[in-house]
Amino acid sequence: MNINLIEVINKKHLKTFIYLPEKLHRGRKNWVHPIYLDEWTYFNPKKNKAFSYSDTLMLLAERDGQVVGRIMGIINHRYNEVRHEKTARFGYLESIQDQEVVHALLSRVEQWAREKGMTRIIGPYGFSDQDPEGFLIKGFEHRATIATYYNFEWLPEMVEKEGYTKDIDYFVYKIEIPKEIPEIYVRVSERIMKKGNFQLLEFKKRREIKPWVRPILSLMNETYIESNIYGYAPLDEKEMDALAKKYLPVLDPRFIKGVLKDGQVVAFIIGIPDMTEGIQKARGRLFPFGFIHILRAQKKTKQLDLLLGAIKKEYRGMGLDALMGMAMISSAQKAGFEIIDTHHEMESNVRVRAEMERVGGKIYKIYRVYQKSLL
Repeated sequence: MNINLIEVINKKHLKTFIYLPEKLHRGRKNWVHPIYLDEWTYFNPKKNKAFSYSDTLMLLAERDGQVVGRIMGIINHRYNEVRHEKTARFGYLESIQDQEVVHALLSRVEQWAREKGMTRIIGPYGFSDQDPEGFLIKGFEHRATIATYYNFEWLPEMVEKEGYTKDIDYFVYKIEIPKEIPEIYVRVSERIMKKGNFQLLEFKKRREIKPWVRPILSLMNETYIESNIYGYAPLDEKEMDALAKKYLPVLDPRFIKGVLKDGQVVAFIIGIPDMTEGIQKARGRLFPFGFIHILRAQKKTKQLDLLLGAIKKEYRGMGLDALMGMAMISSAQKAGFEIIDTHHEMESNVRVRAEMERVGGKIYKIYRVYQKSLL
């Protein structure tokens, strides 16, 4: 049967693009709706600055009058200039279980990328690593988190049939929160506070966070670029503000920890109470009453999801991670949490992974990013 590809060029198309996953995943208990208010902002070139330095192609696949798939192609020129690459990305791929649909969508994006002079394509990936990345290949029995994909089990295999191979795996660890803070954390933290002239930064109210948003995200920029974090594209100040605007309303100040030296942020970690059960009940709609479900979920959840973290290069290996870890565990204990989801850890980051395992962390999800040469 013929598959018709439709470029998303108007609001009607965009609405279909945004809500298609809900239609395809209906009834899947571990799939989590996106926050649709954020989706309308993210896919709007007037509101998402990433469009200004990226080429994009958004497609719908239609067969017999029914929309059966979608995909987005992205060329992030800022990323390519920093990394001296000619890399395109595919993301937001959704499809019915049909190889022909997956083939039609991927091959069109590949053709577009070649026409733009790209030599390689990776995915699934958004504009930056702040967007969902990688297909889930292990851990389908667990509910998705707010910042991750939850794809069909068969989709990665279909992508592989199109000539894609593994580029990188991300491991997600589940850590049971101990009833007592590990002694080594206590000893290291005490030593740091006595000898290092460091100050632990913690918050009680959300308004206290705002003055620290840019310093924290500026440190993320600095460290992620310097460390060559996979897929990361630098953010400018407006994008930092946009990222803060997206997450600040749902952040809990108790789970943002930083370390200061001479008044400057040199390390931070951000966690968020798992709210996905509430998002499911709200079906991704904040209004008129969806936000109530989300707030309730945040209050009753026993899981803390880690989102971001960084340590300035010259202060790594000094135990700042232990200092922040002790503070985070202490706050999680007081809040009654039982589990920490570590978010993505690159398989090549053996040092961090060893630390996760040392504190009893168990791999319970694996996400895979694929790559394909366009030459």
